[in-house]
Amino acid sequence: MLEALALGHAYAPGVPALREVSIRVAPGEVVGLSGPSGIGKTTLGRLLAGRLRPQAGSVRLDGQPLPERGFRPVQYLAQHPVLDMNPRWRVARVLAEAGRPDPALAARLGIDPAWEGRYPHELSGGQLQRVSLVRALGPRTRFLVADEISAPLDAIAQADLWRLLLALCAERGLGILAISHDAALLARIASRRVTLGG
Repeated sequence: MLEALALGHAYAPGVPALREVSIRVAPGEVVGLSGPSGIGKTTLGRLLAGRLRPQAGSVRLDGQPLPERGFRPVQYLAQHPVLDMNPRWRVARVLAEAGRPDPALAARLGIDPAWEGRYPHELSGGQLQRVSLVRALGPRTRFLVADEISAPLDAIAQADLWRLLLALCAERGLGILAISHDAALLARIASRRVTLGG
């Protein structure tokens, strides 16, 4: 179980980005998170994945704090994955950063081996999201925070990406926190929905 307990965070003194938020995601569950812009959805996602440290409250995985070093079993997928990649590295090195990717998983996600010789800016948004997924879905990954990952994609690419991701997560029992402004998308993919600030 992944839990946020009364989380609070501020980027500037006296200007809270998140205030006393609690949420739970069970293994194999897809929880949809919505809310108006600026309410703290991305901040919550980054806290759950250990990319930020909470200034109040705590994040727990099976009742224990998230590991502060080494591999994190909660992986964060950003809306613009190119921002999480070193622009000077070719895709092969980007993939290897998180360990050798599973060739079967890469093939299933439609990763073209020719991409490995390119730089991130030479791939489309959909291709970059697939690279991010392969990198995030290591054997020790237990939860994914998917922050508007299909927002930049057209409807067909969006549906294809989520079909693959939901199938993989169902097979592996992974929990997903899906952050999106798209109510129709969350209605299709989430087993439960939470509105931040609602």
